[in-house]
Amino acid sequence: MTLLDIAEVAEKSGLAPSALRFYEKRGLVEPAGRNGLRRTYDPDVLARLELVACARGAGFTIAEIARFLVATPSDAALRERMAEKAAELAETIERLTRMRNSLHHAATCTHAPLVECPDFKPMIS
Repeated sequence: MTLLDIAEVAEKSGLAPSALRFYEKRGLVEPAGRNGLRRTYDPDVLARLELVACARGAGFTIAEIARFLVATPSDAALRERMAEKAAELAETIERLTRMRNSLHHAATCTHAPLVECPDFKPMIS
């Protein structure tokens, strides 16, 4: 297996090397070793970083992500937090879907002003 050095991981993930070192300190990623002074990583680290980015985008903190990455099925508190976050995300998705649909409508609507359109208003409520 070919290891990636920290610069390659940074380039492929879009993260700065300092972010990778920070994630390492927080237990989110683990280097496979070193090539001289440079950290090296298993290529699977890119999938881990995608998971971290997705979780960050969903509003999870670094600490919550670190807990999630080592969670076991018996971690009741974490499972409860995950269920809460899933409910929050469902609400956000519903709100964003309404906004998307209203923007699609507004893009072709001839009502003036657009935001007063009787079809537009209910979509965002």
